[in-house]
Amino acid sequence: MWTLFGSLGCIVAAVLLDSTTFTHVSEAERTRSLLTDVFVPLIIAAPLLYYFSSKLRELAIAHHKLALLASTDSLTEVLNRGAFTTLVDAYLDDVRDSEASGALLVIDVDYFKRINDSLGHDRGDEALRLIAGTIKDAVRSVDLVGRMGGEEFGVFLPGASPGRAESAAERIRQAISDANFLPDGERRPLSVSVGGATFSHQVQFSALYRAADQRLYAAKEAGRNRVLFSALDEAMPQAAAAA
Repeated sequence: MWTLFGSLGCIVAAVLLDSTTFTHVSEAERTRSLLTDVFVPLIIAAPLLYYFSSKLRELAIAHHKLALLASTDSLTEVLNRGAFTTLVDAYLDDVRDSEASGALLVIDVDYFKRINDSLGHDRGDEALRLIAGTIKDAVRSVDLVGRMGGEEFGVFLPGASPGRAESAAERIRQAISDANFLPDGERRPLSVSVGGATFSHQVQFSALYRAADQRLYAAKEAGRNRVLFSALDEAMPQAAAAA
C-alpha cells in the first residue's frame, strides 16, 4: 500500500515539476516528458519504496516479538510478574470508583517440591506448563494470567462479581485436579490452593495482592486443594497488619 502511494506521489511530483515547461515544448517532447515522469518513478522509486517498507515491517515484527518476550514468562508462556503487575495496576488506575470491581486470585501448586524431588526439575517444569495452560483455558479472554514466581500464579478477573470470581476459582482448582499429568506414562495427581480477594472500589494492586495472599495462606493451613475468598474491605485490617 505504501509502495503504491509513494510511487504515485513521486509521479505526481515529477509531473508538477515538468508542467512548468510544457508551454515551451512541442507536443512530442511533452508526451516524452510525461512518459518519463511516469515510468522513471515506477522503475526506480517503486522497488526502493517496497524495500524500505518491507524493512520497516520486519522491524515492527521484531519489535512486537521483543515486547512479547519482555512480558512473557519463558517457561509457561503466561505474563511474567512484572507485566502482570503493570497491567493490573494500569487497569485499577484507569477505572473510576463507580466502575471498579473484580477479583484477584493467587494460585499456588500444592506440594510442588515433592514433584521436583521425586521426578526431577524437568518434570516439574512440565507440570507448571500444564497448570498454566489449564488456568488459561478456564478463564475468559479478558482475564489476565501471570506467573508470580516459582509455582505461584496470579489471575485478575476485571468486572467479575464475587459469585462469578469464586466460580472461576473453583473451576480452575477442579480443572487442575482433573488434568492428566503423565510423567513416564503414569498419572500423578496435581492440586492447587487458591486465595481470592474481590473489590468493589478503586484499590492498589499491592493491597489486593496482600488480601488474596492472606486467603491463600489460610487455604494451605486448612489442608490445601481448596479455594478461600474474602472481600477486600473485610480483609483490609488483617492484610495491613500482615504487611
